[in-house]
Amino acid sequence: MCLVTLAFQHHPRYPLIVVANRDEFYDRPTQPAEFWADSPSILAGRDLEAGGTWFGVDRNGNWATVTNTRGGGYYADKSRGGLPTGFLLSDGGSKDYFDEVLDDGELYSGFNLLAGSAHELLYCTNARGRTQHLNPGIYTLSNDALDTPWPKSELARARLGMAIEGDVLDREALLAVLGSRQTFPDHLLPDTGLGIEMERSLSSPFIDGPSYGTRCTTVLLIDNKGRVEFAEQNFKRGKPLGELRQYQFSVA
Repeated sequence: MCLVTLAFQHHPRYPLIVVANRDEFYDRPTQPAEFWADSPSILAGRDLEAGGTWFGVDRNGNWATVTNTRGGGYYADKSRGGLPTGFLLSDGGSKDYFDEVLDDGELYSGFNLLAGSAHELLYCTNARGRTQHLNPGIYTLSNDALDTPWPKSELARARLGMAIEGDVLDREALLAVLGSRQTFPDHLLPDTGLGIEMERSLSSPFIDGPSYGTRCTTVLLIDNKGRVEFAEQNFKRGKPLGELRQYQFSVA
């Protein structure tokens, strides 16, 4: 997952609104979002290479997502997709889980972990060993620290803000929040060590490259009554792959 924008306790009817794009190589095998047979409480896509997920929610309304970090961090073999999965399977408190993750931070390549519920939002990265409890607001997360003002992140923030102005939310508008394929002028781009051509190709919210790009867009909503709505559209080489997958349930 490479771009996330969310509104936490910001909307009068929906204390949690998340829109996220997962960017990955097209040939990495993936299972689209569904309730897992081996962990029936978890609704998530699945990385069939390492077994974890990039974004998921459970029957109790807990959710989690992970992004990698560019330009630094650790380089290790343990899959970052196990971090959201571990959160959703954890029986301990949210803060306890995050502390355990940071204690083992050197076992993973660079990551950002963002997780919580409609009542709590936590963030950590192994680039900085501290868990943050986040206040109500609109946040963005890409491949640097939370709220780093990369151009695509700021565009995502603005588009989410416009999409949630009304009391009633338009699901199609939310799915389109991260759909822009606009790239940005070179002088606005970060230097994360990839070279300017790669920085340019990765600068749009929706990435449409020859071998790597946006694989899916996910929308998660939890309202004041504990109703959960989850929608996922998969893509391959910039074109929709399969039908929109939609799930609705109430928090257990």
